[in-house]
Amino acid sequence: MKVVIDTNVIVSAVLSLKGNPAEIMKLFDIGKIQLIYTVDIIAEYKRVLGYKKLNIAERTQLDLIGYLQSRGTLIIEPPTSIIPLSDESDRKFYDTAKASESILITGNLKHYPRELFVMNPADFLEQILDKS
Repeated sequence: MKVVIDTNVIVSAVLSLKGNPAEIMKLFDIGKIQLIYTVDIIAEYKRVLGYKKLNIAERTQLDLIGYLQSRGTLIIEPPTSIIPLSDESDRKFYDTAKASESILITGNLKHYPRELFVMNPADFLEQILDKS
């Protein structure tokens, strides 16, 4: 199953080894889900993981980004949608998921249109368990 993971889910998984975001990363670790990303998504992961207030060690940041890139699948510049979004910086996640026919996993559902491929971590995990 292909997924695009919003930055807030990645950060939550790094900050806590418990909870739904951490469970999603475990699914990635064992190959049950395939991460789809773009250069812009990786750039945002790097930028946000580097926030001083998060206090994430630089080595952890570098290791995580390298791991995501080595195990994930890069797609080159998905088509830009014209659908209105409340936060334009979220477009890269939405457009990547739509173009790659992936599920977009986000903790900020209110930032995206109500579409079947946009899910919060809990709903995504429930769907995965139903298909197992």
